[in-house]
Amino acid sequence: MRLLEGQVAERADENFVVHATWVVARTAGMTARISEELVIADSGLACDTFNFVCRARLEPSTTEEAASAAVAHFAGQPRPFSWWVGPADQPRDLGAVLERLGLERAEAELAMAMPLGQLARAIPEVPGLEVRRVTRADELEAFARLSAANWTPPDPDVIAFYDLAAPALLAPHSPQWLYVGYVDGEPVATAEATVVDGTVGLYNISTLISYRGRGIGSQMTWRPLRDALARGADLGVLQAAPDGVGVYRRLGYRTFGDITEFKPRRHRAAEERT
Repeated sequence: MRLLEGQVAERADENFVVHATWVVARTAGMTARISEELVIADSGLACDTFNFVCRARLEPSTTEEAASAAVAHFAGQPRPFSWWVGPADQPRDLGAVLERLGLERAEAELAMAMPLGQLARAIPEVPGLEVRRVTRADELEAFARLSAANWTPPDPDVIAFYDLAAPALLAPHSPQWLYVGYVDGEPVATAEATVVDGTVGLYNISTLISYRGRGIGSQMTWRPLRDALARGADLGVLQAAPDGVGVYRRLGYRTFGDITEFKPRRHRAAEERT
């Protein structure tokens, strides 16, 4: 498979839209606004992990007005949110517009992709590790607790999200596949795969600090890709934080651009104080 970077970026954006909105649109108290110009996902929770603005396809003449309205949506609640700007977003100076509206660059990640035909048939096993796809309430609870543990102290809104979203996430037809990695029966790692229209996007790949360095992250990345390949997916995409780039490159991912997260300054300042 040979795809131009622009095609990959478009498929990655469409996957991220499903990741951000599919559950939100099907859960009471949450809302999703999806248009050709902009996407807004609002979980109703005070947690920017589930409140997004993304996939901007704006005309230069209307960008400031549309962006201002999106920012005002969350400011009126008020709730923290993140605005993700990637390689396919328009206009190209969107980041500068957001900064004028009071947002600032919070972090940057690499946009990476891999044709799934290049996926290794097997990778080194990790002794005692079992990777399970989440299908039961107790497994979803373990996923939620591990996800919340990425914050110090653990973020209760993360647990609340998965509790509220459980019916949608556990539905057999959900495009969001959650995984928990267990070492000797103890839940220690997570991964999420959003699988839609031949693209599998990986999100929320994490391992408890005390279990890192054993190859668990590689297994948590490889297993969802294998499952998606078996279901006909041909492209894997993800957003790579600096500490995960090496793992993804070894599996075959390559960079196709940069992704920048923007946050309101007041929420950014609050995060730095915690």
